[in-house]
Amino acid sequence: MPEQSLQRVTDPSRLRALAHPLRVRLFDLLNDHELTASECAARVGESPASCSFHLRTLEKYGFIERAPARGREKPWRLAAPSWDMRPDPAQPASLSALQQIALTGLELDAERTRAFIAAMPSETDEWLQASTMTRSTFWATAEELAELSRDLQQITERFAGRSADPSLRPPGARYARMLAVAHADPAEGA
Repeated sequence: MPEQSLQRVTDPSRLRALAHPLRVRLFDLLNDHELTASECAARVGESPASCSFHLRTLEKYGFIERAPARGREKPWRLAAPSWDMRPDPAQPASLSALQQIALTGLELDAERTRAFIAAMPSETDEWLQASTMTRSTFWATAEELAELSRDLQQITERFAGRSADPSLRPPGARYARMLAVAHADPAEGA
């Protein structure tokens, strides 16, 4: 992944600004879409005024920016195509903010996964066979786990640009999601 495309965030004040359930949802929505406050509101079930307030907060902390206007509409988009958010050991407040962001994101992904599982009877066999829920256990050093984490962050880069440019999508392509979590097992200790 090109270094300039990956936005690293460790600053506790920026992480705290994102660590709000609605802001995490809005950030997630803007991941592949340019949306106005009203469009965001319709998708998250909040008022346009509330979404506008939270969008401006995300802008203030550098997470989003204004996209080119569509007539009179003023959509928002992410300020960077990829994000790497990690706690800063020198600033303990970054850890609690990152925990909230991670838990909210995990809840969103769990909702989506439940919706996919519920919709499985209406999916074609082709799409069922193409999907996976993979769980693995293994022994690794911190360096090996860090390398695996970097690999997972880069695995979907081959699909880059398809959200912004529909002409890059092959026939039959559908919007897809991937959730991959790699972590040490706290129950196993060191």
